Amino acid sequence: MILNLFLLIAGFIILVKGADWFVEGASGIACRLGIPQLIIGLTIVAMGTSLPEAAVSITSALKGNAGITVGNIVGSNIMNIFIILGLTAVITTVTVQKSTIYYEIPFVFLITILLMIFGYTGNTVSFYEGVIFWILFIGFLIYLFQSAKKNKDSVEQEETVPPVWKCILMLIAGGIMVVVGSDFAVDGASGIASAFGMSDRLIGLTIVAFGTSLPELVTSVTAARKGKADIAVGNIVGSNIFNILFVIGTTALICKVPFESKFIIDSIFAAAACVILWLGTIRHKELRRSCGVVMLLSYAVYFVYLCM
Repeated sequence: MILNLFLLIAGFIILVKGADWFVEGASGIACRLGIPQLIIGLTIVAMGTSLPEAAVSITSALKGNAGITVGNIVGSNIMNIFIILGLTAVITTVTVQKSTIYYEIPFVFLITILLMIFGYTGNTVSFYEGVIFWILFIGFLIYLFQSAKKNKDSVEQEETVPPVWKCILMLIAGGIMVVVGSDFAVDGASGIASAFGMSDRLIGLTIVAFGTSLPELVTSVTAARKGKADIAVGNIVGSNIFNILFVIGTTALICKVPFESKFIIDSIFAAAACVILWLGTIRHKELRRSCGVVMLLSYAVYFVYLCM
């Protein structure tokens, strides 16, 4: 128990510092290279903070145990919106870009429904369905590339931005630290949860999902407090897209991904999270504290469901 507590605390400390460097490096690259911060959040930051999910799921598939993939990803996506954006909105009002409201959030909803359909029809996500996810992922990257080209001229430079080489070093070091810190925190939290007799499913959908979502949590809150809200929102939306299309898609290319019937309800909660986020931002083009409170309460309802 003492070792698990040490791992949990050490993981949090490493995560906090790593996320700080990661945000600084990413936003610095965005300014220096003329790339909108929203695009950086949807790509580099989102993919970097999704590395724990990718590592857990793909490694499990290679070891012949892909059963935790769906629970890990769906649980993480629910936490990303309800907990992370909920907490971020409670801390500060977050401005949301029109492209995120009209394109990216609906896209997350659609691929969540697609995942549910794939799983429901065959109780697995097959190789060919993994190919479909990868095609959609490549299409999403093309969309981001076109958006970056269109908005490049509108990006303003900041006088205090470090050199590109230093931003890249901060990005790499921060990325390594969030992954290592997340790994420590997951091991510690899982050990503590097991000691208290929690079931594997509950651990997967809560403790492991929370642990692999810690980089998104710390990075988003840090970005919001630094006034870089585009990275905070883009990080979560991009991470959810990356989780489904890349992580589950890649895992399905390795082996069939089991989709148990009970994951239908979890997927419905994930889709509902997208709807709540969209409804909470469509009118004012920002995520306010009231919506953040609704998100946190919604997760409380989901947690009660898991414990039943």
